[in-house]
Amino acid sequence: MSSTLGLLCRQCCRSILSPRPVLLREFSTTPIVALRRTKKIPVLSKKALAAKARKRAAKARKHIYENEKMPLESAIDVIRAVEVAKSNATYELVIKTAMSRGAIIPKGRIALHRETKPRAEDRILIFAEGRQADEAKSAGAHIVGGLELVDGIISGKHHATTILCSTALIRAITPKLGRVLGPRGLMPSERRGTVTDDFSGYLRRLSGTAEWKGDKNGVIRMPIGKLHFSTEDVTKNIRQFVTAVKRVTGNQKDTEEAKGKSKSVKPVNAITRIMLSSTQAPSIQISDI
Repeated sequence: MSSTLGLLCRQCCRSILSPRPVLLREFSTTPIVALRRTKKIPVLSKKALAAKARKRAAKARKHIYENEKMPLESAIDVIRAVEVAKSNATYELVIKTAMSRGAIIPKGRIALHRETKPRAEDRILIFAEGRQADEAKSAGAHIVGGLELVDGIISGKHHATTILCSTALIRAITPKLGRVLGPRGLMPSERRGTVTDDFSGYLRRLSGTAEWKGDKNGVIRMPIGKLHFSTEDVTKNIRQFVTAVKRVTGNQKDTEEAKGKSKSVKPVNAITRIMLSSTQAPSIQISDI
């Protein structure tokens, strides 16, 4: 009958009048307990984890300039040969660190073997009262006072490059000056050592040093010498600065930590690259630091 009518279904290409196939539902007979069984993940030892990390690092794609490293003295000679237009050009050292989220931005102070440029004089402001105020004035502070200095700092009357505070006044000035001095990096804090009662000792350490600081990505830039400096002077400056950065970032232990006297352990912020450049010369990655 269906062949005579010639009526076919467009979806299944069968005759409209032919009976449809019976659909059967198949049920699984697998036990429920067998479905809940999970494969146990083996716990690797520290030695196995280290070997696994080495294999992963060996397979990882290397940086495009990984094979273009130079020893420090060779890099200085190349930059000196390229930088012929300016005899007073400046060597710049760039240190890149692998900062993790929430890590503290590396910063510190250093006195180089040979200074690149004349150091600007620091203007010191100290919050202190009573006998501590007299000690701060005798130590060489430019502005010394108590809570009366707060309004002058907010209005811009008092200018300072370094602000210290005694332990007795820090809680009183923090609510008023935290938002003003915090973004400028001048707010006294115990972590930076600017909340102290030993003002003479801090100012003694401050004299003759220059401050360095990384950015939020962990990149540290430092003018490290002039082109007319001898290779020995530039080399000493670079090695001295790199050593200071390694100590702050935890890549090199201090003498107290090495002897086991210090109980606090600094988290390591790994140094990924050290590059030397100048105004017109290319950046050269250093291999022997």
